[in-house]
Amino acid sequence: MIKLVLFGFLWWLTGSPFLAVIVLLGILYVLDRRYIGLTPSFVKPMRRLGTIRRLRQQVAMNPNDIPAKHELARLLIERKKYKEAREWLMPLQDALEHSAEFWDDLGACLMHLQETDAAEAALRNALSINPRVKYGTPYLRLATIEAKKDPLKAIHHLESFRSIHSSSIEAYYKLANLYEQLGRTGEAKQTLTECGAIYRSLPRYKKRQERKWALLAFLKRLRG
Repeated sequence: MIKLVLFGFLWWLTGSPFLAVIVLLGILYVLDRRYIGLTPSFVKPMRRLGTIRRLRQQVAMNPNDIPAKHELARLLIERKKYKEAREWLMPLQDALEHSAEFWDDLGACLMHLQETDAAEAALRNALSINPRVKYGTPYLRLATIEAKKDPLKAIHHLESFRSIHSSSIEAYYKLANLYEQLGRTGEAKQTLTECGAIYRSLPRYKKRQERKWALLAFLKRLRG
């Protein structure tokens, strides 16, 4: 109803239903980016592309710049250029053997390329070096890999992640999905309810980061 009223006002203001739709979509996009975060950012990809260009030039001038190569691969993973990212990461294994961040990045890359055995090995390497690397993110990746093969193992990984990062609504939401997949509907509903309680207890800055998962959990709870 509010959207219809706003659309009518914008139509009256602009004199064109087409312009009114464009302005309305723009307003909804800005509100989502500010308060929810379900829609993608248009600014971040442009900045990332600029950084990638700079790093390519940097590596071309200095082929031994390992940090630049690692950062380039990480940004390529963000762009979902997993095959190219793997080409940059694989030769760095010896140089970055003791870097938990490197093994997590390699595991993420291999996971998306469906090289699950190698991905698991890399992620376990990351956790063996530092169980709290990236706030336990490798546990989330391992849970994703195991979700279809062995949901019980996936639950174990999510619970390990939760023990490190107890305020992650993403982990609770994914855990609820796994419980549902196993037919444990009561535990799934309870976990979704916990998402709301956790969200309400978070400080303002953290709510912005977790709002997307809180909203998804709320909508899933409504459908249930």
